[in-house]
Amino acid sequence: MLIDIILFVIGFVFLIKGADIMVDGSSSIAKRFGVSAFFIGLTVVAFGTSAPELVVSVLASIKGSSGIALGNIVGSNISNTLLILGVSAIVAPLVVKKTTINKEIPFSLLGILAVVFLSNDIIIDKASPDSLTRIDGLILILFFIIFIVYTFGISREKENIFQKTVGELKEEPGEQTMGVAVFMVLAGLVGLGAGGHFIVNGAIGFAEYFNISQTFIALTIVAIGTSLPELAASAAAARKGKTDIAVGNVIGSNIFNLFWVLGLSAVIKPISFTSCLNIDFIILFTITVLLLLLIFIGKKNILGRGEGIALIGIYILYIVFLIFRG
Repeated sequence: MLIDIILFVIGFVFLIKGADIMVDGSSSIAKRFGVSAFFIGLTVVAFGTSAPELVVSVLASIKGSSGIALGNIVGSNISNTLLILGVSAIVAPLVVKKTTINKEIPFSLLGILAVVFLSNDIIIDKASPDSLTRIDGLILILFFIIFIVYTFGISREKENIFQKTVGELKEEPGEQTMGVAVFMVLAGLVGLGAGGHFIVNGAIGFAEYFNISQTFIALTIVAIGTSLPELAASAAAARKGKTDIAVGNVIGSNIFNLFWVLGLSAVIKPISFTSCLNIDFIILFTITVLLLLLIFIGKKNILGRGEGIALIGIYILYIVFLIFRG
């Protein structure tokens, strides 16, 4: 059991550091080909922060651990919405852009409904068993492509602002030689693969040792661990006053997880759906709607420290609920 714990912790270190190294290496390669900082941020960095969830869910799906594959996604999105936004709002009041309120958050709600409808085959089609098939995965990826096209469309004219903001948030890595950059990408991928392998095996080991469900482990420990990159990015953005990026990072990550991570995982191997997760998806939908309501409470379009404390309090209640559910 001690070995499982050690490998589990090492897995998170490998996973997060691997994603970071891969992003830096990919950014250096992109710069050498004259790709803009805006494009790098929208693609390489965005994909990089979702890499931990992607690797864990794909490996869990391949191993047949659907509880981990799905639990990781819904649990990560819940922790993003409650824990990460809550912490960020306590660090500094978060100003929410109108496009986030009118389009990104509703698109996230659409993603939740799409996954629920595609997964519940027994309820909707009277077919058995419940699962996310490869066709379902392709549908989710098509939604993701629509989101990417939309994001490019609304952000194209803001490239200069984005470049300046990214530079203020994080000191850009020195431009590496092509050989070093390629090595960093490969090393990052190896770290992601090894970290994901350790985490999935550790989660399975925990579940067997403590006689609890893999879904519970995925919704709690795994979900929080894979959300650490988003927590670091959003907290840093809030601390530096770039609150629109802090909020956008969380909502964008939720959309990535639902459409891209879950879609690709299902395409690689169909994922069995456990009906008890419907409750967690309902909770995710409810707290996303609640987020919209909180934005309009108090100062309009601002998530203040009071709202941040409320979000963290709700997350604690959710964890308590999971413990009692087992």
